[in-house]
Amino acid sequence: MTARSNLGALTGAADPEDIAIGELLAALDGAADLPLVFSYDGRNVKPGYHVTEVKVGRFEALDCGANPESWTEIFIQLWDVNEDRSHMPAGKFVKIIGKVIEHVALDGSAKLTFEVSDGERPMQLHRAALPRIEDGQVRVALSPRPASCKPRDRWLQEQKSCSAPAGAQPCCG
Repeated sequence: MTARSNLGALTGAADPEDIAIGELLAALDGAADLPLVFSYDGRNVKPGYHVTEVKVGRFEALDCGANPESWTEIFIQLWDVNEDRSHMPAGKFVKIIGKVIEHVALDGSAKLTFEVSDGERPMQLHRAALPRIEDGQVRVALSPRPASCKPRDRWLQEQKSCSAPAGAQPCCG
């Protein structure tokens, strides 16, 4: 499968602005030789960026409605530095994640969060959009990870799945 067809195959992602680790890896499959360029805060990461950590977090919590919650999240830390080299090829990024998979079980549907810092500014949390090929590069736009209210998010998801008129009370369970 070519890089272009893999990237196109993911247009049905649950949230194309907040993809899971499995969606990212699937999109990069077949684009191994292309430079992988992340962008955030209106700019590209510098060509010498490093993947400094890949962490798996398994969380147990209570949400604001006192509902128990549990989820797995993958954190990929990018150190945005400039070194005398070009952007990392997508295949090298996939190999780095592959080394993590050898030691830690990764759930392909796990929430994906990028931690980005240039080593001077504080670490910022970002979500990743679906990758796209542009000008011979695989480009991944990162945007700030917003806070959310899980009960409200569930209610909104239920509303999308039913046909209640706007402003009506929840129509689903």
